[in-house]
Amino acid sequence: MPSQILVSRPYFDTRVAAQNGSQPPVTNPETAVKENVYAGTSAGLATAGYRSAKYSPEEWLANNSALLNRSVADRDHAERICTESKALKAETDAGTLRTQTAGTKHLGNRLQDIHRWRSELEQLIERLIAETDLLTASRRRLEKALDATEIPFAIATDNLSCRERRFGPDLVEDQVEEELLKEVELIRSIQALLKKTLDQTVNQIRLNREVKQTLELDWSDKQHAYSLDDQCGRFNNRSTDTQRHPSSAVLQDQVCNEEVWRKFTLDNLRLAEREEVASQALRRLIERVLQETSEDLRAQCAAADQAFNQRCMELSQAKTQLELHLAQILEQIGAQERNISYLQQAVYDKEAPLRVAQSRLHYRTFRPNMELCRDQPQLSLLGEVSELNSTVSALQQQLYEARKSLSDLEESRLSLEKDISCKTNSLLIDREKCMTHRTRYPSVTVLSGY
Repeated sequence: MPSQILVSRPYFDTRVAAQNGSQPPVTNPETAVKENVYAGTSAGLATAGYRSAKYSPEEWLANNSALLNRSVADRDHAERICTESKALKAETDAGTLRTQTAGTKHLGNRLQDIHRWRSELEQLIERLIAETDLLTASRRRLEKALDATEIPFAIATDNLSCRERRFGPDLVEDQVEEELLKEVELIRSIQALLKKTLDQTVNQIRLNREVKQTLELDWSDKQHAYSLDDQCGRFNNRSTDTQRHPSSAVLQDQVCNEEVWRKFTLDNLRLAEREEVASQALRRLIERVLQETSEDLRAQCAAADQAFNQRCMELSQAKTQLELHLAQILEQIGAQERNISYLQQAVYDKEAPLRVAQSRLHYRTFRPNMELCRDQPQLSLLGEVSELNSTVSALQQQLYEARKSLSDLEESRLSLEKDISCKTNSLLIDREKCMTHRTRYPSVTVLSGY
């Protein structure tokens, strides 16, 4: 019989209870020792205090049964856990794949949305660039047209200044003066209109560039986002450049939603379209303003030229008539001078007969006594003297009238010559200076800014 080791029952109960997961009963240590020493011993056994077996058969069977039941339960539990683990793995794998597929699909849809909005931004940016270039060309035309108006203004003001140098009766507010004043006022109003339109154009170009810059910033953000989302869409479970970012799933408060994102780009597009429409309308206005102002200037120039031609024709006709009258006056002056000479000679011719008659009367006064009578010779001599005196008086009166007429003719000649000189000066100013200067008037093309 092998050597026996004393094992107390309370220890066995404690071990069994510990294996079963229950608390062992609390017993008195002294009582337990005594029961262990004397329980189950054979009567009359010489070796008191030793026992031949550790457990009773019931305990052995109970322990055996407990071990078997426990192993069966542990095996069933392990099999259930394995089955559940496989099912959970399959479910989580399917869920992860489904979620990842949905995320990839959403990234693809997002890429399509970004591409669509980016394409619209690109198209509108290109249209804005083209529109801004066209508006810039219109601005250059406005600047050229505004510079071109300086020539007509200088011509009109120079014409007015030159015509101030007219003198005499030709210094008159005629039709030419009125047309030139209208031309000056028209040019000033056109310059004011062109300056105002130019300011509007510069402001619209600034707005176009600002909204284009806004669209370019939005496009740049979308380009960067598209690149990032495209990179994210290419990630898969076998990608080597992925890593964990635990804090990346936390959404910031300032992050906008998709509706706000879409509205932001849509507002930018609408603003750009409004500026594009405004720019197109302004270009049409500029075209109409340039066309109308150039046509108005040329029409006023034609009216002024017509007035100049009419005035020059009137001056030429007046000068021709004056020259004709001057020739007649000169001819009449010559005739009158010859008439005066003739009258002077006639008066001179009457002096000798008058001296003869007066001498005869004088010497006959010396007749003596009764010889001094009023005879027929005496009466004839008296009548002769009287007739000669009357004739001389008449000739002198006619000579006076002739000299006065000659003086009047001389005054008329001076007036005609002065007026002819005035007309000549006016024709020189209007035809040679003003009309020659007006030949440098800009054409419609130049006034339109080309």
